[in-house]
Amino acid sequence: MNPRTTRSSNFRPGNLPPSTLDVNSIDKEQCKMYCNQCDIPVCHKCIGSDQHLGHKVSEILKVVDERKTKFMKEQTELNKTIYPTYQDIASDVQNRMSQLEKEYGDLSTAITKHGENWHREIDKLVQKLKAEVDEMKNTQLQTLQKHLDEINKTISDIKDEFDSLETTIDTNDLSKLFSVTSNVHTYRNLPHKINPSLLKFIPGKIQGEELSKLFGAISSSSLTSDKHDYSMKTTQKSPEAGSSPPVKQLLDETETVTTIDTRYKYDLYNVACLSDEEIWTRGDDNIMKLYSINQGSLLKSIRTKSRDIPFNIAVTKSGDLVYTDYIDRTVNIVKNEKIEVIRLQNWRPNGVCSTSSGDLLVIMESDDGKQTKVVRYSGSTVKQTIQFDDKGKPLYQPSSYILRYITENKNQDICVSDIGAKAVVVVNQAGKLRFRYTGHTPAPNNRPFDPLGITTDSQGHILTADYNNNCVHIIDQDGQFLRYIDCVLSGPWGMCIDTNDNLFVAQYGNRQVKEIKYMYMYLQ
Repeated sequence: MNPRTTRSSNFRPGNLPPSTLDVNSIDKEQCKMYCNQCDIPVCHKCIGSDQHLGHKVSEILKVVDERKTKFMKEQTELNKTIYPTYQDIASDVQNRMSQLEKEYGDLSTAITKHGENWHREIDKLVQKLKAEVDEMKNTQLQTLQKHLDEINKTISDIKDEFDSLETTIDTNDLSKLFSVTSNVHTYRNLPHKINPSLLKFIPGKIQGEELSKLFGAISSSSLTSDKHDYSMKTTQKSPEAGSSPPVKQLLDETETVTTIDTRYKYDLYNVACLSDEEIWTRGDDNIMKLYSINQGSLLKSIRTKSRDIPFNIAVTKSGDLVYTDYIDRTVNIVKNEKIEVIRLQNWRPNGVCSTSSGDLLVIMESDDGKQTKVVRYSGSTVKQTIQFDDKGKPLYQPSSYILRYITENKNQDICVSDIGAKAVVVVNQAGKLRFRYTGHTPAPNNRPFDPLGITTDSQGHILTADYNNNCVHIIDQDGQFLRYIDCVLSGPWGMCIDTNDNLFVAQYGNRQVKEIKYMYMYLQ
């Protein structure tokens, strides 16, 4: 039985019409496999027929998942790479048009000034040359406008393609899913770059004869097209040129997406995102727990190597869990259930985070509690130590056994919530102090600023939990207060943000993790 040859007849996989074929409604006795060579669903009769003999088959639900995953990746590429690239190209063309207007204006001014030194008989020649300039300008502007219209049309097509893939990803209609063909590959070929050459006015000497030749001439113009001048945007971060994520705006009212009960006996301190589906937590015992965000179920538990309570947790770029052991003086990296240890001498580790480059940043205190510093590790090798400002004064308030948190911003700034100093201390990548944020008044509970957990988002915002005021402060990357997140939090402590800029807050008061939506994407 060959479905390809019976589509025009009465063949119905799972006894459903093609328009209503649903992934969740497939009759497992009818169409539970997929012929890779023929590129169609097949039933158990088809597999044994001559039509598919020797063909490689797969489980159809696996094929569905693979197709949806492919479309999701292409949707992400459209959203995060291709669409922003075309926006930049359109902006570049518009800037070139503005510059062209300015340059041609300067050219006209130069001609006019030169013409003012001549007698009345050359006025006609001046007007003739200016007319030539205007004609050249209009020709080039028309060419660029046509180029811009084509780019804007492509941008509109990209948005339509994005919406189409989103609809396809959300559907369970197999007929629709297998009928959709992605055109993303067509947008990877960027347009040629049109480069108008700037004209020059070459003045001549006034000698009273051959005015047309002596007055001056305009150099020849051209519009070139260079395919390789534009390049696709990248999502890789670097100090010189970071990625350009989609523009997002803060919501007027935040939305609680989900709440996860961690079931720690007494207290909950930290949360760290493993992915957009899973989070690590640590509470009042020596067990760190991995939870499913959507289901709220416990997936895995890991006990500390020393059996001491961990002081802080983080997740590396490669997805490994990291925790600090203040009592044992160790930084621990959990890889495939094995724990790699960085052991400190005379220092005790506190807050920890993973950077965009894959390094670890650890804030630590000396055994006597009189010094505090930030150390950057590459593997187990110390790459950098940050402790003093330009005047030799300590950047961080010395103290013992006080929880501190650290994170890296998108511009590679290092942000530390220093509860001892009642401040967020931000230094640049080189360790030079940029600013200290000491809170904003009026606070929701009118209490002193008490910063604990700290994290950053794709827009460079810095978010810090304020335990005393049961809220989260949002400031920009230069330390300017933007607003509070005040949505009935109960002792906000640790925080993290997933790739969609959803905020997860570990609540000390009720031992729950609250997922909060506080931004939305704005497509221009």
